Amino acid sequence: MPECENCGGFVTDQYVRVFAPPEMTTVRVCPNCPDMIREKDGVREAKSQRRN
Repeated sequence: MPECENCGGFVTDQYVRVFAPPEMTTVRVCPNCPDMIREKDGVREAKSQRRN
């Protein structure tokens, strides 16, 4: 099962297929990461902590 490289959280194969670069088998950040944000130019550190 793929895991988020940042927080270690579970991500589905479909999520990896959609959001990971073609050469990667997992994602760099997931929606549950409180300190990183995925955006069009890649991944960046969050300006503030997100709450779930």
